[in-house]
Amino acid sequence: MDRIRDLPGLARKSEETLARVSIFTVEDLRTIGPVMAFYRLRMLARDAGMSGPSLNFLYALVGALANISWLEVAHTQREQLLAELDSLEQMERLFA
Repeated sequence: MDRIRDLPGLARKSEETLARVSIFTVEDLRTIGPVMAFYRLRMLARDAGMSGPSLNFLYALVGALANISWLEVAHTQREQLLAELDSLEQMERLFA
């Protein structure tokens, strides 16, 4: 399985969205990681003056790679994922 759309819970739109930040394959997503992928999408949207992806998309990315429901991710990993995202945002402010 190499196509993002073949991961559970993701489809063509998810694949097209990730391609905007140069994530084209499942291996790309694994290498970059779902939190960084989400962060890149959020920054791309911010720079374009648009609203970014919802946190549900982050949960879906994590769930797809782990083969679990995004709802389970939201219930069990929410705080950890938000902390990782916050760390990335803090690093950006430090180095901006």
